[in-house]
Amino acid sequence: MGYRWWSSCRTSAGKRRKINEDAYIARPEAGLWVIADGMGGHTRGDVASRMVVDAFRHVDPADTMDEYIDRVRALIDEVHLAVKAEANSQGPEVIMGTTIVVFIACRNEYACLWAGDSRAYLLRDDKLQQLSHDHNQLQELIDRGEIDPDQIRSHPAARRITRAVGASKRLIVDEARGALRDRDTVILCSDGLTLEVEDGEIATVAESYDCDDASQELLDITLERGARDNVTLALIKFEETTRSNFQPIDITAVNYAFRNRMRAGASSIGTRSKKNSIGNS
Repeated sequence: MGYRWWSSCRTSAGKRRKINEDAYIARPEAGLWVIADGMGGHTRGDVASRMVVDAFRHVDPADTMDEYIDRVRALIDEVHLAVKAEANSQGPEVIMGTTIVVFIACRNEYACLWAGDSRAYLLRDDKLQQLSHDHNQLQELIDRGEIDPDQIRSHPAARRITRAVGASKRLIVDEARGALRDRDTVILCSDGLTLEVEDGEIATVAESYDCDDASQELLDITLERGARDNVTLALIKFEETTRSNFQPIDITAVNYAFRNRMRAGASSIGTRSKKNSIGNS
């Protein structure tokens, strides 16, 4: 089974920020998209996010998804140490950090890896699913049932990131993966988008337009509503090109250790912007 894809990415400093601390890289020929959001209030967040996307400029795609994920994880570990080293070179009190969300496509599978609150969504059969799970204090309150849903969009804990590249001794990166399906649409974004635009609106725009028009429409809506933060987004639409009798297991495994246990278990059994960029596998 094979797929081809179209993608479009956009970024803006927004209406209130002088510096855009977001950064992105789109490499559709490699089935790779990355968004990084430099941590506001910390020193040189724009440098940290740029270091992240620069690290992905030359990563090679792999023959299997497991191999591709391992390459991405190794690269994230490397840039995490590099950002920490850069901060240390500026002085002992300097903190640099950035969120990261990576989406990769390989053959008939997808994987998403992230740290922080930049998000990944999957729009499938007119239903929007958030693939990522925010790493911030607000999400921790939600998970514990300690917050009223009406408070979610305005709660100050939403700005307190609990994981970020370069901002901790050890970085834990979560993972979600599954099988691609015909007409899947993926949306990646920094929190500048979700601060202004509801999930339902994102879904409506994404399913109503092609990649380029949808990305522009979502950016325009964000700017019209005041764009209180930097905003960056990527839209990727998938189309099935060939069919086969083989169907991969459509599961999502969040947690790197869990994925490795799954892999070990299987072994033991012995068994624009970038305007309408096109890639295929």
